[in-house]
Amino acid sequence: MKKILISIAFLIVAQSFMRADEGMWIPMLLKQQNEKDMRANGMRISADDIYSINNASLKDAIVLFGRGCTGEIVSDKGLMLTNHHCGYGNIQQHSSLEFNYLEKGFWAMSLDEELPNKGLTATILIRMEDVTKAVLEGITNQTSESERAKIVEKNIEKITKEAVKGTHYSAVIKPFYYGNQYFMYINEIFKDIRLVGAPPSNIGKFGGDTDNWMWPRHTGDFSVFRIYTGPDGKPAEFSKDNIPYKPKKHLTISTKGYKKDDFTFVFGYPGTTEQFLTSQAVALKTVYENPIAIQLREERLNIIKKHMDSDPLIRIQYAAKVASIANGWKKWIGENRGIKRLNTISEKQVLEAKFNAWANATPERKAEYGNLMADFKKVYDKATPYYVSYKYFSEAAYSIEAVRYALSLRSLIYLAEKKETTETAVKTHAQALIDAAKSHFKGYQQVIDKESFAVATRIYFENHDSQYQPQALKDIAKKYKNNFDRAAEDIFSKSLFTSEEKMLALLQNFKKKDVKKIKKDPIYTYAEETINHYREEIYSALMEVEEKIDHLYRLYSKGLMEMMPDKLFYPDANMTLRVTYGKVDDYYPYDGVRYHYFTTLDGIMEKENPDVYDYIVEPKLKELWKAKDYGSYADKDGSMHVVFIASNHTTGGNSGSPVLNADGHLIGINFDRNWEGTMSDVQYDPDQCRNISIDIRYCLFIIDKLAGAKHLIDEMTIVN
Repeated sequence: MKKILISIAFLIVAQSFMRADEGMWIPMLLKQQNEKDMRANGMRISADDIYSINNASLKDAIVLFGRGCTGEIVSDKGLMLTNHHCGYGNIQQHSSLEFNYLEKGFWAMSLDEELPNKGLTATILIRMEDVTKAVLEGITNQTSESERAKIVEKNIEKITKEAVKGTHYSAVIKPFYYGNQYFMYINEIFKDIRLVGAPPSNIGKFGGDTDNWMWPRHTGDFSVFRIYTGPDGKPAEFSKDNIPYKPKKHLTISTKGYKKDDFTFVFGYPGTTEQFLTSQAVALKTVYENPIAIQLREERLNIIKKHMDSDPLIRIQYAAKVASIANGWKKWIGENRGIKRLNTISEKQVLEAKFNAWANATPERKAEYGNLMADFKKVYDKATPYYVSYKYFSEAAYSIEAVRYALSLRSLIYLAEKKETTETAVKTHAQALIDAAKSHFKGYQQVIDKESFAVATRIYFENHDSQYQPQALKDIAKKYKNNFDRAAEDIFSKSLFTSEEKMLALLQNFKKKDVKKIKKDPIYTYAEETINHYREEIYSALMEVEEKIDHLYRLYSKGLMEMMPDKLFYPDANMTLRVTYGKVDDYYPYDGVRYHYFTTLDGIMEKENPDVYDYIVEPKLKELWKAKDYGSYADKDGSMHVVFIASNHTTGGNSGSPVLNADGHLIGINFDRNWEGTMSDVQYDPDQCRNISIDIRYCLFIIDKLAGAKHLIDEMTIVN
C-alpha cells in the first residue's frame, strides 16, 4: 500500500504534457499540476486566485446548486446565477394556470417578492484535504475487498466526524482513481434559497428538446436565485427574519466579450466521467444499455408530448419531467454515435493489449497485473445480463409514476403490520403522507402513466430475456394474453395509486386493517414483486460483481499510471469541485461543414416558427431586436451575442457552471455540450468536443431590457 501512495503522490506533482482542453482538475492541486500550463495558454490570474483557504478566492463564489447543478454568486447580497433548466423544477412548483411562471417568466422586484423553495440547498466548499493515508489505515495487500470496504467506511466515519466537530459545517470524503486516493470536502450548506428571476420558457428553453445537445444554439438558459442566512450569517431554514447571504467572494462580470482562441475555464461540479472504462464496459454501454434506454424513453416521450400539445395544464405538469427524460435519451444517442465514430472500443482494445504486454514483462508486474485483463473479461461476461436486467427495471418498471408512488407507501405498510404499533401511530403516519399525495397528484396524469405502462411492460416482456424477468411481469402477460393495452386499462382503473380521490380517502381514515387494501392493489402488487425481484435477483448479483469490478479498476488505473509515467492523469468526475480549461473555438462536425463559435439574436429570429412550441419568439424580445435596443450589452460588432462554444471538458453537473476568462471574470454560464461531443464522458475528442454557454451579456440584456429588473444589474460588479 505504501508503494501505491508513493506512486500516486509522484504523479500528482509531476509536470507532464497534457492537452489544455481535456481534464477535470482538482482545485487544490492547480498550483502543482496546472498553473504553468494554464498561464501558457493565456491565463493571467494565479492558481491561488482560483483556490485558497487562507484568502477569499473564486472557489468561495461557486455553489453546488441542489444535488446536481452548479451556480455562481454574483453580488455581495448572495445573488446567484444558474441554468434555467437547473431551476426548472422550482419554477414549475410555483407555477399554475393563473401564475404560469414557466410560460410568462418571473421577476421579483424586491426582496419581499422572492419565492422560497422547500428542500433546495446551496453548498459552498470551505476547504478540501487529501486524507488518503487516514482512510486506508489498516489496509494491506492481503485485505479482502469486503473487509477493505468495512475499514474504509469506518475510517471515513471517524475522519469526517472529527473534522466538523464543534462547527456547523458538513464533511464528505470521496474516492479518486477507484479508491487509490481520497479527498475530504468541508462544506457549508445553505437551506434558504429563493427564486429571484427566470425568463419565460420561450427564452430560457428556446429550441426545447429539438435543439437540446445541438449546435448552433440560441437558448437563454439562465435563472436567478438568492441565498439567505439567519440573522447571524449562518445557514438556516426559511424564515421571514432571514437576511441575504454576504459571501466571502462574488464573481466580477465582464461585458468585454471574447474572440476565437481566447483562454477560458469552467469552475463547477461535474457529475460522472468514465475515462478508465475497458473495451468490454464500453460495449456493454453502447450495445446493450444505451439502446434499451433510448427505445423506452422515446416511447414515453412520444406519449407525453402528445398530451402536452393538447392541454396547457399538462404542459405545466410535465414540463420538467419531459426535459429530464429527453435529456438522457438524446445524450445517449449522441454518445453512441461518437463512440462509434472514434472507434473507441477498438482503441481501448489496443491499449489493453499494450497494458497486458507491459504487465507480463516482469515477474513483479505479472504477479500484480498479469491476469487483470482476463479477469475483466470474466467479470463482464458474468455481469452483462444483470446490467441489462437493471436497465429494463429502471426504464420499464420503475419509470412508471404509479409504481414509484406505490413503493413510497411501504413504510406505512411496515408500520401497520407490526403488532405493537397502535392505531394512533398508524393514523398519524398516514396523515403525514397526505401532503406528499397531494404533491404527487398535482403533477400527475393517469392517462399518460397508463399508456406508458402499456408500452413499457410490452417492451419489457417481449425484448428482455425471460430468465431475468420478474414473475409479476410474466403473470400480467399470461392473464391478459399479451394484450398490454387491456392490462393497463384494467390495472389502472382498479388501482388506488392512480386516483387522488381514492388515495386521500384511504389516508385520511387509515386503520391497520386497511393495509390489506394496499397489498391487494394491482399496481402495488406489481411494484412490490418487481422491486423484490430486482433486489433479490439483480441487485445482489450486481453488488457481488461490482465489488470485483471496483477492485479491478483500482488496479487498472494504478497500473496505467505506472505504465505511462509521463502522462498526468486527472481523476474521473464525481460531483466534486473541479476546474477544466480550454479555448473559445469553432469546429467541423462533418465534411464541408464549419460551425462558428458564437450565435446571435438574429439566429433566434431565423428559427422563429409560431406553429412549433420550441420556436415561438417572445414578442418583447422581437421588439428589442427590431429596434436594435441592446444597450451596453451588444458586442463590438453591433450584434447581440447569445451563446458561444469552447473546448472546456464538461459533463452533467457542470450545468450552471461559470465560464471565466483569463482574468477570472464571468463571461458565460455553461449549459450543455454539443451532440458530436457527448461521448466525452468516455473519450474526449479535442476536435469535436465543445461546451455550450450562454453569453453573460445576453443574460444581462434579458434581465435589464426585457424584464426591467435593473435593480439586479445594479447589485452586480460589472467591468467592460
